[in-house]
Amino acid sequence: MTTELQRIILEPTETPDASVIWLHGLGADGHDFEAIVPELALAPGHGVRFIFPHAPIRPITINGGMEMRAWYDISDTGLERQVDESGIRESAQAIAALVDHEVDNGIASNRIILAGFSQGGVIALHLGLRYPHRLAGILALSTYLSLPETLAEEADPVQQKLHIFIGHGTQDPMVPETHGSRSAQLLRSADYLVEYQTYPMQHAVSPAEIHDVSAWIKQRLETH
Repeated sequence: MTTELQRIILEPTETPDASVIWLHGLGADGHDFEAIVPELALAPGHGVRFIFPHAPIRPITINGGMEMRAWYDISDTGLERQVDESGIRESAQAIAALVDHEVDNGIASNRIILAGFSQGGVIALHLGLRYPHRLAGILALSTYLSLPETLAEEADPVQQKLHIFIGHGTQDPMVPETHGSRSAQLLRSADYLVEYQTYPMQHAVSPAEIHDVSAWIKQRLETH
């Protein structure tokens, strides 16, 4: 049975008719991107609920077994070696429960965006491409596509031509930009509608990226 994740929920002033579920990176928590909401400059009365779940606390091998919030373990800097597949799938299942909860509470699945930074982006991509009900899109920042070898078999056809925004820093020392560009190429070759943008930054977000993310969210949810 999936443990329900603790989460921060920012409700709009109007009755919500859309949701953004935003996943933080390694060692952070749901508060990490809470402050980004006003920076997105959505119109008053936009009707978008923002949900920021906290990852479970677990030991991280690359950090000497130190316990911290993480969506899955990382054993080395290669990112693609010894992938913690069980951790990724477990976290994806926990986030799927949050999506299901939104749908059960009246938000149409095609009004839900999955967003994530770094590790959170890995989970957003993994789940979003496999979720059995059409989503509004996936927002993946400073991250990469995990388990690409399983995508063709596991991707749900209902997500065909899904809109995906991938943003990456050209000077990222933690997740090299080549991981982002390669992920974008793989997803485009699988016929997803990928917008790929790079920014002169490290493992972070920038005002220029937030501007682009804002425009993309408005397009997906038709908020102005």
